[in-house]
Amino acid sequence: MASEVARLRAQIEAEYQAAHAALHGLASGTARHEVITARMERMSEYVSKLVALVGIEQAAAIFAETLEGDNATGQ
Repeated sequence: MASEVARLRAQIEAEYQAAHAALHGLASGTARHEVITARMERMSEYVSKLVALVGIEQAAAIFAETLEGDNATGQ
């Protein structure tokens, strides 16, 4: 289970970084919105899987830690 949690955390982080890049990158308008929406939807799916594995409280903590890690590195 730990490896599945690590995999989901990595996928959440990758989707967040991609959405962040789309938001702050060169793309604009509808294309940027569609990219960000798709990334956020996939991130939501990964969080749902994480909740099924570890419960909502632990999943929320893992999610917050993942996003805080990105913010700490300037992402």
